[in-house]
Amino acid sequence: MPWPEMLAAHFLHRLVDQARASGYQERIALSRFKTHLLRDLFMNDISNNDVSRRDLLKTTTQVAAAAALAGVAIPAVHAAGDETINIALVGCGGRGTGATENALRTKGPVKLVAMADVFTDHVKSKHKYIQDAFPKQVDVPESRRFVGFDGYKKAMDSLRPGDVVILTTPPAFRWVHFTYAIAKGLNVFMEKPTTVDGPSTRKMFKLADESEKKGLKVGVGLMCRHCAVRGELFERINKNKEIGDIISMRAYRQAGLTATAFVGPKPDKGSELLYQIKNFHSFLWLSGGAFSDFLIHNIDECCWMKGSWPVQAKSSGGRHYRGNYVDQNFDTYSTEYTFDDGSKFHLEGRTMPGATSEFASYAHGSKGSAVISARGHSPARCKIYKGQKFVKSDLVWSAPAREPDPYQLEWDHLMDAIRTGKPYNEARRGAEASLVTSMGRMAAHTGQVITYQQMLDCEHEFAPDVDRLTLESASPLVADKDKKYPVPQPGIKTKREY
Repeated sequence: MPWPEMLAAHFLHRLVDQARASGYQERIALSRFKTHLLRDLFMNDISNNDVSRRDLLKTTTQVAAAAALAGVAIPAVHAAGDETINIALVGCGGRGTGATENALRTKGPVKLVAMADVFTDHVKSKHKYIQDAFPKQVDVPESRRFVGFDGYKKAMDSLRPGDVVILTTPPAFRWVHFTYAIAKGLNVFMEKPTTVDGPSTRKMFKLADESEKKGLKVGVGLMCRHCAVRGELFERINKNKEIGDIISMRAYRQAGLTATAFVGPKPDKGSELLYQIKNFHSFLWLSGGAFSDFLIHNIDECCWMKGSWPVQAKSSGGRHYRGNYVDQNFDTYSTEYTFDDGSKFHLEGRTMPGATSEFASYAHGSKGSAVISARGHSPARCKIYKGQKFVKSDLVWSAPAREPDPYQLEWDHLMDAIRTGKPYNEARRGAEASLVTSMGRMAAHTGQVITYQQMLDCEHEFAPDVDRLTLESASPLVADKDKKYPVPQPGIKTKREY
């Protein structure tokens, strides 16, 4: 059999192998699909000497088209043996730049070929920064630098199926961009949180299912799950039971003014929509606010160690030294999550300058305790103690002094899965972590006990028309005559957050 047909046949065999875990009818359909496609498409007289790039493209295109009609996933093939994975960056902020750097440092040929943002200066400055750092891996001419709310489509249109798009805009746009990526057959890296309310979470769950059916690889920026020492701690806690049963957990992210969580009134000139996007941590519709964007890592790593998601949350918080700030955030959040076995997880968030700072997560078990993280995301500095006091004499295990960077590890794992065809999709788990985070936030903002199911079923969609926004659009959130925005009122507004 000529080698293009052999390559196609190999892909078809992989398709059938992928179906072994699926139902009987799907296995039969795939088997018949393979047999007929091999017979009808590939039994020809092409000689090895006549094989050309056009032949290969034609053959692989036929396979891909037939596979799409059959509703099955096929590994992406780039023409003429090109192993380069092209990348498009959608959302040229700090996290987008960091993610791109991590992507370009992975093994194998990788190239940045397109960028998109709603701010011209973001595209221009980040392009120069990345170009200077990776001159041989950046090929983004002016024609592939897009500005505007439709820029994400143009950037993804610059890629081939099987390439990677980085989605690092404010979370409000995540489901919109993910929808298009799936339609284009692109692998995805998306930042956390991936949802900000009940309706967007329900959409993301459906998109997660769709991306899994297509065999797409999806990474979510909850990089602590890729931390090597946290992974060892998880094994020690869950498989070896080194601290017994987890009875309680606690986590803290207490700092001063952080990122754009505090913002003054909009200047008289300029778009209100773009002003809010530039200061997205201040507005619930864009990011879920400081609670969702800052506390999700502590929540996710604690739920990982527990091995489950909490079933309800009750929370309190308040606004204190507000001055001229007009954002929607509380300055303090104190949340009690409850798991289905009755154990508790207490979370403290604070953004108040001058107050004591702490950034850490802990687990307490029936036989001992553990440090999940200490003094930030990385290094984790994990430890296990035989008692409940974190004293040196009770230390049982400690992580090594040098830890691999989890921000790099999450990209190494994603790109390895793309190149080797391993199953890899974090979209559902990312949505679950985002929903649990929103559950705690809504409990604080309404003053009510909020269950997992209540949060998922909540009908308050912060920005229902986010997919139709343009540079000329009004914002989903409009200021009053004093240039102030609605804020949560616990006990007064109990069914929605504002």
